Amino acid sequence: MTTPSSHRPGTDGPAAPPPGCPAHGLVTDAFGGDHPAPAGLRRLYGPEAENDPMGLYEKLRAEHGSVAPVLLHGDVPAWLVLGHSENLHMTRTPSQFSRDSRRWRAVNDGSVPPDHPLAPIFTWQPVCVFADGADHERLRGAVTDSIGRIDHRGVRRFINRYSNRLVNDICQDGRADLVSRFAEHLPMMVMAQILGMPEEYNERLVQSARDMIKGTETAVQSNAYVMGVLDRLVARRRAAPAEDFASWLVEHPAGLTDAEVAQHLRLVLIAAYETTANLLANVLRMVLTDPRFRAQLSGGHMTLPEAVEQTLWDEPPFTTIFGRWAVGDTELGGQRIKAGDALVVGIAAANVDPVVRPDVNASMQGNRAHLAFSGGPHECPGQDIGRAIADTGIDALLLRLPDIQLAVPEGDLRWSASLMSRHLQELPVTFAARPPQDVAGPPSATPEPAPRTEWQVESPRPVPARGVPGRAAVPAPRRSGGSPPPVPPTVAPSLAPPAAGPIPEQRRGTGAPARAWQAVVRWWRGY
Repeated sequence: MTTPSSHRPGTDGPAAPPPGCPAHGLVTDAFGGDHPAPAGLRRLYGPEAENDPMGLYEKLRAEHGSVAPVLLHGDVPAWLVLGHSENLHMTRTPSQFSRDSRRWRAVNDGSVPPDHPLAPIFTWQPVCVFADGADHERLRGAVTDSIGRIDHRGVRRFINRYSNRLVNDICQDGRADLVSRFAEHLPMMVMAQILGMPEEYNERLVQSARDMIKGTETAVQSNAYVMGVLDRLVARRRAAPAEDFASWLVEHPAGLTDAEVAQHLRLVLIAAYETTANLLANVLRMVLTDPRFRAQLSGGHMTLPEAVEQTLWDEPPFTTIFGRWAVGDTELGGQRIKAGDALVVGIAAANVDPVVRPDVNASMQGNRAHLAFSGGPHECPGQDIGRAIADTGIDALLLRLPDIQLAVPEGDLRWSASLMSRHLQELPVTFAARPPQDVAGPPSATPEPAPRTEWQVESPRPVPARGVPGRAAVPAPRRSGGSPPPVPPTVAPSLAPPAAGPIPEQRRGTGAPARAWQAVVRWWRGY
């Protein structure tokens, strides 16, 4: 057990805990000891935080307002920022709230040991998320410039290909868990390709990426495995650059060291993976459990990108982001913040702040004011990649399995939560069994027709007679002398205009616009 620092946020003296409050009872902490929480403070870990984080946020809002004192793993004190405007102020004012974790008083006084479960998140590293000012601009510039070189159309092709591959693995079974068989794997497959290490993609990399930010006992080991993979990648690209994200970081004019490149690859990989895996699962759950949501989507009243944005409001992939550290004594949301205090960006709580969203059931289509990707100079630079993986991947899945249905009652769905995220444990579904498809082709609900083995020759269709439908053609009247009307001698038979017949498909008024629209759809989906 870690001893909390002497200064506890929000407490000038002991306060009596509410009777029966689970946050103040005996719980097992991250180090295996059972002990009561300090009086008047609620934990951001343990049963209450994991089972109902949104309920906990609302209790804290009611008790403390827009900024609340809380306890992290090992009962380390911090501030959780709940208000939308307060979060924006904190993330946009690095002069008051720094990202440099070396300012944290709990680290400097020994309250937080190096093997703390959250160490992979807060331990200072030479990356842009722990830097401010000129250092941040140099490192962040290398990341954003490299992200800008990514071929988004090419990425969408990879998303479709990997989505088809994952659906091929389940399509003949008629049932599957979309979390473990789709949502957890698609982002890692795509990100491994973008970074330049598709050969490193495996189940251990997937599970290590999920584990290292959960604050578990194995988080440090999972982090070491991921860093080993990335260190090898940097060594390969330093020796032989290629057209991938790792090479662009290695070659960037900012002159990043190998350690800086590896740490930024870790940052991009984990941030993109965790957020997108959760986003995929959350959007799919909304499609499967909310009839109005699915009807709007299937009826064309909502596009998949709009569905993704609505989910970013209602179920953001990261519930919180740790952390910010106070540069000096200040005030935020009516609370006295002291120099060296730790603060947590409350993304999920800010998205339902009654000040900006009085009706939580209201549609937020077209509104990107959510904090799902944080804000300020440290706002996620790769958020559009995550959006592309989500809307393209779900589009491909629903095209392949349009009859997909939830296999269990909605109430049976279970989540697991950590300080920073909350994700579905399983999303079991059923659908009609189908044969696999070519992974490189466009997703389709029906398999492609078998190729023709030999040519077929058919007689031309007869041209219908002109006249009243259903009646025989009336011959042209003869002249009074009984001979047919003469053909003008100046017109050769071979040059005579063709007889009128049905208008070919390509000449109909709607043919060209339809083909143009199909071309736009193929471009958008990347095939």
